[in-house]
Amino acid sequence: MNSATTPQALVPIIIADIYELAGRFREYGETIAQTVGQTQARWQVMSAASDDPHTVSQIARVLGVTRQNVQRIADLLVAEGSAEYRDNPDHRASPHLVLTKRGRAAFEQLMKAAGGYHARIARKLSSSDVVSLQRGLRHLLGTLDDADPLTR
Repeated sequence: MNSATTPQALVPIIIADIYELAGRFREYGETIAQTVGQTQARWQVMSAASDDPHTVSQIARVLGVTRQNVQRIADLLVAEGSAEYRDNPDHRASPHLVLTKRGRAAFEQLMKAAGGYHARIARKLSSSDVVSLQRGLRHLLGTLDDADPLTR
């Protein structure tokens, strides 16, 4: 193995590829979101709020953005009736953001609009590649949790 292909040498290349991939997905996501009158940022917050209840701070951590940014978007979603704040039994000052019926319908519309794009990507990759990519990314995320200098 030459020095250009050692795991340590490949890590910065992987990081650069992930940034490029994230940028391209954000660009296309913005295009998809616009077709249903939303933005990529709102879609991301709706997605994070679509499953288990999460606080604004938890959503910000998952998305890797500031709490203030998520708070602004969450407040807009609440104002339009797409989400609501619900009591958090673990922390009274940090309510959970939960999608309303209207918000769930908008999120489902976003996911349906993205479905064709996702299908086109999946057709270009083998099933084993898709599974391997997903497992590899989850493993990388877990490794980051273990190696994060900010949490040590």
